[in-house]
Order: sequence, then structure tokens, then C-alpha cells
Amino acid sequence: MTETSSLVPHDILARRFTGRVEFADHFTPRPNIQHVVFDFDGTLSLIREGWPEVMLPMFEELLPPASGDEPASVRAMLLDDIMTLNGRQTIFQMMKFAERVTKRGGEALAPLEYKHEYLRRLEVRIQTRVERLANGDAEPVEFLLHGSIALLDSLQERGWNLYLASGTDEPFVKREAELLGLDRYFGQHIYGAQDDYMSFSKKQVIERILRENEVEGDRLLVIGDGYVEIEDGKNAGGLAVAVASDEAHNGAGQFDEWKRKRLLAVGADIVIPDYRDTAVLLDVIEGK
Repeated sequence: MTETSSLVPHDILARRFTGRVEFADHFTPRPNIQHVVFDFDGTLSLIREGWPEVMLPMFEELLPPASGDEPASVRAMLLDDIMTLNGRQTIFQMMKFAERVTKRGGEALAPLEYKHEYLRRLEVRIQTRVERLANGDAEPVEFLLHGSIALLDSLQERGWNLYLASGTDEPFVKREAELLGLDRYFGQHIYGAQDDYMSFSKKQVIERILRENEVEGDRLLVIGDGYVEIEDGKNAGGLAVAVASDEAHNGAGQFDEWKRKRLLAVGADIVIPDYRDTAVLLDVIEGK
């Protein structure tokens, strides 16, 4: 009789992988997966790689000083705010920053004003990347997390339904997904932030998938590098694969340790740095 992965210790499962992987103690296979929800930035797309390096300096620049400030501790505080909200709509990071400004006695701008300024600065950083893709001067693989296409092909071959849900504004997500050739995998199931931020969340997307398909959470797989989608996926009863991607060193196969620790802490079942072990990963998920 072939022993399934539900009976195999996690350290033995890990040996099947050529790259790095970590299993949470609570991991058990899910042989009935039908629906897969992906995050976008840092999970598939690297077009916006380095976005914290735009948001953090902006916050440092605009945050009112306070007595006893230590630059390193202020920076750490702001970075923690930013990354804890990673995966939610950008407006929530701006709302948190506005709270910080007010608490320090400053006159905060409307969160939407902060968001517009951040997007203006980010566009400067990524404009060349977008233009190179649009003009055909760069191949999509240059801006895709290592192994992304092999993973998407494998999921599609299994007949699983794919969905993309991003905290980035929906028009940008659709534009960048098309530039990367990902629209053929997700079709109409590409969702992003709305001007009315209360009308969209990853939790809402997940709930709608389960409701409209009349399935329980055990049919759901969530893949992402953000705190929010991992937590929302687990709360819905799904399996969560955390992608602790080191975006600045794509293909190196190393973990971003901040992501790894935080994503395990919110319930991730499996943590990987990229998709180099797609075949093994999917077999393990299915209990093969």
C-alpha cells in the first residue's frame, strides 16, 4: 500500500522538495481542492517589486517628529504598519498612517490624498518596467515570480478554477496581468481595490466563491505573500500556501524571513519562497 502524505512526517515531505519549504504542524492534505485564489503583487507579479521602498520613505518624510524619536525605531514602526496591512487595499495603509500623524499632533491629510501621492511616486519607479513590457522589450518571465507559469499551467491542467484578488487598484491589476500574460488563466476572475473601499475585500471574494459554487472551505486553496489573504483563507476553512518571496532576488530560492514568520503566525499551512517545486507541491497538497 502506498503511504499518503497525511501519514508522512513533515520533515520527510520536505525532503521531496529541491528548494526550501516549511510545513506548519497543522498541515494536512486537501484532495478535494477546486478553487484557487491568488494574490498578485509579490505572489505572481514583480512589476511593483520594491513598493515598500516607496511607501516607507514617503511616510518617514511626512510623519511629524515627536520627542524622543529614534530614526531606527520610527522606521521599524512604520514598516511594521505597512507590512501587517500588506494584502489589504492600499487605502488601509494610508488610513493607518493618517492615524499616526494625528496621534503625533499633526494635521493629517485625507487617506485618499496620501494614496494618490504614493501611487504617483510608485508610478515613477515602475514606469520603465511597464513600458518595456508594453513595447515588447522585456519578456513577462522577467517580472514573474520564479516558476509562476509552470504553476498556473499545472493548476489549469487539473481543472481547478483560478481567481486573482489584489489590494492594488483593479484597473492597474488588470493592466499588469495582461502585460504578464496572466489574463488567459484568470479570465474575468480578476479583482482589485475599488474607489469605494468597503465594496471590495479578499474576504468578500472568498465568501462569494464559496457561496456561488455551493462548496465548503475545504475546496479552497489560497496562495499569497500577504498577511490578509492567508488569514482570510484559513478563516474560511481553506488551505493556505504562503509565498515568503524575496522579490529583490527572484529565483534565488531564499525566504524573506519577515514574511515567513508573519505568515506562519497567521496560520499558513505551507511556506515556500517561489514555485520551483510545483509538481511536488501540488502532489503533497493532494495527498499523493
